[in-house]
Parts: sequence; structure tokens; C-alpha cells
Amino acid sequence: QVQLVESGGGLVQPGGSLRLSCAAPGIIFNEFSMEWYRQAPGKQREMVAIITSSGSTSYADSVKGRSSISRDNAKKTAYLQMNSLKPEDTAVYYCHAFWRYSAYWGQGTQVTVSS
Repeated sequence: QVQLVESGGGLVQPGGSLRLSCAAPGIIFNEFSMEWYRQAPGKQREMVAIITSSGSTSYADSVKGRSSISRDNAKKTAYLQMNSLKPEDTAVYYCHAFWRYSAYWGQGTQVTVSS
């Protein structure tokens, strides 16, 4: 059973920063594209950022300029650095790994932005 394990969520004040991590020890990590999604209460899950196996990145307009996705293939871990956080960034953040016909989700980590 492949597991993706997210960590780094928590409560942060508006304007603060968080770095989320997604560990994926059970996959051929360097082959997989890695994505971060988020789902706020009552809303659909939306993609936040993606980093391909070659390192290309793309971001949702809602986080562009405030977030940075990265990966460490040696550690089999993907990261999402989020800065200048806003209350509307409050959501459960999920890691998603995909390659060819394989795709895996993490269990999610809660991010709450509130004063």
C-alpha cells in the first residue's frame, strides 16, 4: 500500500508562512509529478501547484507569487512553501502523486489562517 504522508499544517496568522511536506517513500519518486490540492469547507478540491519530474512548476492564480513548490528526489519529498497567507487559504491540503497510470493521494493536512 503506497502512502503519501503530509505534514507541516497548522494555525497561522494572516501574513504568516508555512511549509508543507509530502513524503512518498514507497514510490519511484523521481518519475512522479507531484501536486498540491486544497479543499475548503463546502468547496470543491482545487489544484494549488504542480511540479513535474523534470522540475517544471505551475501554480493556481490564487497562490501565484505567494507560494513555491519544490521537490527533493533524494528524500522522496515534495514541499509547498506558502507565504503571505490569507484567511481564504484555510483548507485541508492534499498531496497527489501521479505517473502514467499510477496515482496516489495523501491523507491531508489542515491549514488554518486566522488571527
